[in-house]
Amino acid sequence: MQATDKPALVALVTDALAYYRQPVSEFTLQVWVQACQPFTLEQVQKAMTAHATDPEHGQFAPKVADIVRILQGTHTDRAQLAWGKALEAMSSVDAYTDVIFDDPAIHACIEDLGGWPKVCRTDIKELSHLQHRFCLSHKAYTGRGQFEYPRRLAGDRSPDSEYEKKG
Repeated sequence: MQATDKPALVALVTDALAYYRQPVSEFTLQVWVQACQPFTLEQVQKAMTAHATDPEHGQFAPKVADIVRILQGTHTDRAQLAWGKALEAMSSVDAYTDVIFDDPAIHACIEDLGGWPKVCRTDIKELSHLQHRFCLSHKAYTGRGQFEYPRRLAGDRSPDSEYEKKG
């Protein structure tokens, strides 16, 4: 969010809370401004509308967490989407090929589960258990913030790993 959008955001939050007959304090506005920094004003406006029209949550005044949930999803949502990416790669790429994902937490999770070749060779009967472990691990990593992870998940017969082994 741009610094020039701050007055518009303050007005938006004030109007939204007035709709729900909630008082607005300086602290409340500061929290909203800080929390909405990663988003554009248009995204926040759309999320406010989505919240107000949500049959389950829209009957209550929006909190910052409600807007972030709408814009980013929950940790569970992101973990399930990450599992979908990993599962797609498992079915389209074999255990012998190196892979690189756009999400570092996927790399860390797969490494924790035994590495790319082992994950790819998981029996279909064990897939739901693997998914559960993957999602728990992904939520933990994304909640942590910064963590170590391999930049590339090496396949079983990667030429690079053969060169590394032989020096």
